[in-house]
Amino acid sequence: MTAADQIRAELIRAARELGAPENVAPVLERPRDPSHGDWATNLAMVLAKQLRSRPRDLAQRLRDTIQLGAAGVSRIDIAGPGFMNFWIDAGRIASGLGEILASDDRYGSNAAGQGRVVNVEFVSANPTGPLHVGHGRQAALGDAISTLLEFTGWKVTREFYYNDAGVQIDNLAASVDARLKELRGEPSRLPEGGYHGEYIRELAERYAEDSDGLSVRDFAVRELRKEQDLDLQAFGVRFDRYFLESSLYTDGMVDETVRMLTASGKTYESDGALWLRTTEFGDDKDRVMRKRDGTYTYFLPDVAYHVTKWERGFHRAIDVQGADHHSTVTRVRAGLRALPIGIEPGYPEYVLHQMVTVMKHGEEVKISKRAGSYVTVRDLVNEVGRDAVRYFFLMRKSDSQLIFNVDLAASQSEENPVYYIQMAHARMCGIFRVGAIDPRALLPDQIRFEVLTEPEEQDLIKALVDFPEVVASAAESLEPHRVATYLLETARLAHLWYHKHHVLEQAEEITRARLGLARGAQIVLRNGMRLLGITSPERM
Repeated sequence: MTAADQIRAELIRAARELGAPENVAPVLERPRDPSHGDWATNLAMVLAKQLRSRPRDLAQRLRDTIQLGAAGVSRIDIAGPGFMNFWIDAGRIASGLGEILASDDRYGSNAAGQGRVVNVEFVSANPTGPLHVGHGRQAALGDAISTLLEFTGWKVTREFYYNDAGVQIDNLAASVDARLKELRGEPSRLPEGGYHGEYIRELAERYAEDSDGLSVRDFAVRELRKEQDLDLQAFGVRFDRYFLESSLYTDGMVDETVRMLTASGKTYESDGALWLRTTEFGDDKDRVMRKRDGTYTYFLPDVAYHVTKWERGFHRAIDVQGADHHSTVTRVRAGLRALPIGIEPGYPEYVLHQMVTVMKHGEEVKISKRAGSYVTVRDLVNEVGRDAVRYFFLMRKSDSQLIFNVDLAASQSEENPVYYIQMAHARMCGIFRVGAIDPRALLPDQIRFEVLTEPEEQDLIKALVDFPEVVASAAESLEPHRVATYLLETARLAHLWYHKHHVLEQAEEITRARLGLARGAQIVLRNGMRLLGITSPERM
């Protein structure tokens, strides 16, 4: 149990003793100013009205009731209107390193998911061209969210939904066909909304050489699916399942979804179209499901697709999509709630991300030589490496605009955040390499961590023992950027300690304890980078 856990437990015990309800849940936070202690809580202000007490008086009573020794607390101050600031005993802080060394690869993990299943769908690009940088940000987000959930006890299925039906695929086929006519010397023109990249010409050339007996449409979809698989391999992303939109039609799921919605009484006919009463579920107006010409609008197969998720046992589903899908959230959820199959509000969960602007030499990069109108994921990976691309895609909150600075991502300097983090890990590894010491041979019960009293040591240890809470909050909120931010700050503290204090050739007790601290930093940095899909080199 961490010091924060012990403080929380003592606060709960003390608050209940003073009359607080059983479900009291104190919130602990690190003060922004270290001079205000190691932890702070506003519990007294939260409970003051309920317990009919002034906040500062209640904070005083809580302080008097808490057993300081049980919480590892050396001092509690009351500040402002009723904040409680806690100082942890230096030895108790340092002892947290023992758990890190003992847990190793599993440090930071928890069992919150209890083995329950969750479907995480991401990328899900139309097979109409190479993956662009927006897909790349989505791939990094979806993969990191999946890994975070796995690390916190969930059984995750990563799924890619191929939109291999509809107008965009028609335009793809027509575009390839136009290039085929050009190759034969026939007059041709790309269709309105067609695709102009060099890859379309390459598809036409390959089809002319050997079509495998496929139609232009089927050949183009097959080949571009292969192309996207190569993009994903270059990015280090794998999927457990690929789901074809076309199967919703061939298997009758779209028609069955229409039948169920009609039977529920939530549809009506108007102007020759079939409408769904989405306004009953929070939409600003009702939506057409089936147009006058008998074709379906795009959100209906999305509803049918999510019905298959529910029926496959995924009662938790997370969709990572671009911000341009914002309008589909309400409609898809409305369609699902209208069905008589027990789907709860808020299903599926959505993580929407803003797009990416790529900058190089101070100017925006807009065009890939091959894709024609956008920069591809593989372009970036080839230019700066997979680790940098992943970290840069994850270092900002998903709903914020992201500027990808190619020059910074490619640099091997402390200004490059991923290089800075990896260098901190490599430096921790280097200590053991120089000393010819096996880090796995360090046994926590043979180390006196309480001798680590230098301010830089204490600050680094505090950051390291915070890792489990960072992981838990990132997984709960589906926000991998929290881990990215944490790693950068922890790397800063590791570099500072490394530069200021020698580890080897000190008094034996000090050397052993500092080796334990270096090992703890190595483990936490490595585990954190693994959550983001980033490698942790041992030398650089």
